[in-house]
Order: sequence, then C-alpha cells, then structure tokens
Amino acid sequence: MSGEGKVAIVTGAGSGIGKVSAIALLRAGYSVALAGRRAEALDATLAEAGEAASRGLALPTDVTDADSVAALFARTVETYGRLDVLFNNAGSNAPGQTIDELTVEQWRNVIDVNVTGVFLCAREAFKQMRGQSPMGGRIINNGSISAHVPRPGSAPYTASKHAVTGLTRTISLDGRPFDIACCQIDIGNARTEMAARMADGVPQANGTIAPEPLMDVQRVAEAVVFMADQPLDTNVQFMTVMATKMPFIGRG
Repeated sequence: MSGEGKVAIVTGAGSGIGKVSAIALLRAGYSVALAGRRAEALDATLAEAGEAASRGLALPTDVTDADSVAALFARTVETYGRLDVLFNNAGSNAPGQTIDELTVEQWRNVIDVNVTGVFLCAREAFKQMRGQSPMGGRIINNGSISAHVPRPGSAPYTASKHAVTGLTRTISLDGRPFDIACCQIDIGNARTEMAARMADGVPQANGTIAPEPLMDVQRVAEAVVFMADQPLDTNVQFMTVMATKMPFIGRG
C-alpha cells in the first residue's frame, strides 16, 4: 500500500471531502488522525472505513482554538511517532449575500475556521515536521475554485480562500530548507451534502439561478492520496479538480 508506515492528519474528517479523504488515506495504508468538532461523526467515518479503521484515531478538535490544535498534534505524534501529511481541510461558509448584508459575526466565523484554523494546523505541522527525524513532510491545504474567482455573494468565503493560497505559497517557500512540501487542492462542485443543492440551482454571475453539474467526491479523495503519495522532492503545487462542465472557465 502506498501509505504504509506513513502518518496523516485530516481536519474536518467527519463529513464531506474530509470524510472521504480520510477513508481513502486509511485504505491506502496511512495511519490517520481524524479531527473534527463532533466525536460521533468521526466515529462514523472510522466505521465506514471498515478494516482500515484499525489505523485510525478519532480526535475531537476545534481548529480555531490553538490549545485544541496543539493537543491534536501532540496526541497524534504520541500515538504514531511522527507526522508525514496534513490535509488541512476543515472549512466553513456563510449564507450567500452581498457584503452590506453580512454581519461581523458571520465574517469572523468564516475567517476563524478557513484562515486562522488553517494557520494553526499548518503551524503545528511545520513545527513537528521540522523537528522530527527524518525531517520533513507534506501540508495539503484545501483551497477552492473560489481561490481563483468568486461566486455571487461569497465575500468571506472567497477572501478566506485567497488567504489560503497566500499561506500555501509562503509555507511552500519557507519549508524548502526543512524538506516540508506545501501544496493546495482547489475543488469545484464535488457531490457532498453541502454541495448537493447545486443540482437544484444556484445564483450565477448574470443574476439567474441555474443548476450546475457535480462530480463524484471520490475523485477528490483519489487526488488527495495522489498528492500525499509524492516523494518530498516532488510537489503537486496546485491542483484543480472540478466537474468538467461547471461554469468556471469563463465564469462571469
């Protein structure tokens, strides 16, 4: 198996992209610490992984809390001895609305999870990967199609994903002396519970409401495993995985 002997952390592992990616990494042979707010959701992910769940560890975590994140990484290393991959996946969104309709609380909630949470997890991963022997590892940040172009009414989410790209580029540069590779996967219209509504119609740049095609979320999980499997002298710096016919090229 490609991940045999390697250790990964997946945040947001209780649902959606995090769930299927954690299962895929487990089945590829990785030992995986599953992080998320809800213990029961993490346990359900492990149950779905079948026999591979024996290599999994469910660790309820609030990625916006520095102490909670530090405990996640400490427990992972205490259990498995090192860290090879972080899939920095946990994310949040706000209702679609123009910027004048947003509350400060809605803005801060998205930024806290999507930017501060990514920072806190990357910081702990970098610290561990820099100090372990052999040194190094890989940080995979979950960006979005919105890291390139916005949807209508998506100010906090789009701003947060542009910030993730900035973190990816900076960590990639700063990690070079320590064999720490940092990369980003930008996903468009994967069929998850959160994205299923797109098949019924979502706002378009021209003001209309239109259904959008979706892709199987398993394609995302396969892409994450592919990125994780690369040797540290190779990096998939940015990968876009999207439903082929979604309005992205030419959006707007």
